[in-house]
Amino acid sequence: MSEKELPKEMPEKENTIEENEVVSSSEPSEDPPETEEKVKKEEEKTVVSSEDIIEKDEVVKSSKTSEFKTKNDDDDDEAIVSSEEIHEEPENEVDENIKKEYHTLSESELISELKKLVSEKPIQSIKNEVEEIRVEFSSKFNEELEASKEKFLAEGGNIIDFHYSSPSKKEFNSVYFNYKEKRNHFYENLKKDLKANLQKRKELIEELKGLLNAEESINTTYKHFKDIQERWFEAGAIPKDKYNLIWNTYDHHVENFYDFLHLNREFRDLDFKHNLEHKLRLIIRAKELAQEENINKAFRELQMLHKMWKEEIGPVAKEYRDEIWDKFSEATKIIHDKRFIQMEALEKEFEVNFESKKQIIDEINSITQKKNANHKEWQNAIKEVQSLRDTFFSSGKVPKSKNKEIWDSFKETTRNFNKDKNTFYKDQKKEQFTNLEKKLELIKIAEDNKDNDDFDVVTPLMKEVQNSWKKIGHVPKKDSDKIWKQFKNACNHYFDKLHSKKNEANKEELTHFTLKEEFLASLNEFTLEGNHENDLALIKDKINSWKKIGRVPYNKKDIEQKFNKKLDSLFNQLDIDKKEIELIKFENKLNTLASEDDIRKLQNEEFFLGKKVSEVQNEIRQLENNLGFFQHVDKNNPMVKEVYKNIDTQKDQLDVWKRKLSKIRKVRKGL
Repeated sequence: MSEKELPKEMPEKENTIEENEVVSSSEPSEDPPETEEKVKKEEEKTVVSSEDIIEKDEVVKSSKTSEFKTKNDDDDDEAIVSSEEIHEEPENEVDENIKKEYHTLSESELISELKKLVSEKPIQSIKNEVEEIRVEFSSKFNEELEASKEKFLAEGGNIIDFHYSSPSKKEFNSVYFNYKEKRNHFYENLKKDLKANLQKRKELIEELKGLLNAEESINTTYKHFKDIQERWFEAGAIPKDKYNLIWNTYDHHVENFYDFLHLNREFRDLDFKHNLEHKLRLIIRAKELAQEENINKAFRELQMLHKMWKEEIGPVAKEYRDEIWDKFSEATKIIHDKRFIQMEALEKEFEVNFESKKQIIDEINSITQKKNANHKEWQNAIKEVQSLRDTFFSSGKVPKSKNKEIWDSFKETTRNFNKDKNTFYKDQKKEQFTNLEKKLELIKIAEDNKDNDDFDVVTPLMKEVQNSWKKIGHVPKKDSDKIWKQFKNACNHYFDKLHSKKNEANKEELTHFTLKEEFLASLNEFTLEGNHENDLALIKDKINSWKKIGRVPYNKKDIEQKFNKKLDSLFNQLDIDKKEIELIKFENKLNTLASEDDIRKLQNEEFFLGKKVSEVQNEIRQLENNLGFFQHVDKNNPMVKEVYKNIDTQKDQLDVWKRKLSKIRKVRKGL
């Protein structure tokens, strides 16, 4: 838009300004100059509300008054810093979506985070993060300190002699000291810059005052004035406590200069026209922003427009002042109304999010209170908490007033969970060291016996050692592979020797099997003589010959059953007592068990025989008790005779069981 063109929204009579018409920004052409108080009142009229515009404690970057510009959201305004608050920083808003859970990090990770903050972020913006890292690091270091102190005292140390430090503590202190140095250096430089800018602005005010007494043409004076304005907007931030006084003083002398220009209406009129044009452009932009769908973006740019209206653009002719302000305020109100509706809807949504986050925190507390007993339960709990944590961060924002409350509660809850988890795994580590000692003892037993050739004694021992190893829990990860390899080598060394011997024995057993097959085939041609004593002696001789051949492979054991069947066939041909036959056959079975060198089978057989002896004795006792019911009954009574017969049968059987038991005990005693 050219200087002669004005927007169509203005009334026709306001579309141009007559060149010979001069209107003061603070007074009509014939009125006396306005007081400083009136100037302040006029200034206050341009403020919508404390929420509508940027506060006075912010400095606008300079912008050319001959050209309208909008600013990016990313443009940074120079901050006004009070000299009394030079070491203070604005409180950061807590944002759970970007806030780090420093309490979950290790000491080395905390140090890395601190280094990253100090090297990559503005030193004035990281105070809260650094403080939280410091608190978390101190907490972890103090836990180490207490654990070290307990160990020192448990070992008999004197508390006076106790001292503890660590490389990580020294490294943290070094990085933290570097942060403090950089921060102090920044604020010292900032304070110097603010004071220098203040002095520069005071000098510009003095230069502005001097224009009234300048002995030069009005043209030159006006150009000088515009140059002072340009340098004023480029002068930079000043101490906050000096801001109002400096700006009011500057505005006052600007008005004085415009009063001075009253003597030359041409320059004053031109300046008013120039300012009016710029403010009309701001109105157009404000109306465009009222149609912007992104309300937050519109509101941020509106703040910039208000700042430019108030601080960058000078006054306009008095007859236009109220009208253009009303138009600007009307567009401002539309944006504010939209933002108010949006904020109301967001607050409701934020309240829902707040309740959701509280529920998540309650669920984490419930998981913490379960007091998991083992590694598997803790791993499941960790997965549950991690899932809840992800849901917490993805559940949206909460009302600003409750942001810190919910974050602190969440942080405390997760810290409690992690504390219990860490306590469990610390205890696990202690248990792992105990397990390590137990396994080292088993390794010693295995290595001490790996070359022992007493296989009958050592083999059960080595098997027991292996079973014990399986029952012992985990050991520290750094030792696990090493000790397992050592234990496995010792066991493999022994069992390789054992298998080597068994392989040799197997060859011999196969030979025995061949001999027994031949022996069994020869029995097919064997016949009894018919003489009781000679035949019994021949059968016993065959049994002894079979026994002498020796053990056969386990998978060939059925040849023993074939031999026993052949014996049954031969015994059936003899006219001898069945008890005698049964004992001979048992003795053969006993020899077979003994040759197999299987202690467990002999133990089971002895247990079986002992049980049978006990059962028969109980049966005899019961039958004898039953006779008490027949005291007055004739012994020739069939029922009584049957009882006596049973008693005799049981006694005969008892004798057999006892003799068998006696034989097996002798065999076991001789092994």
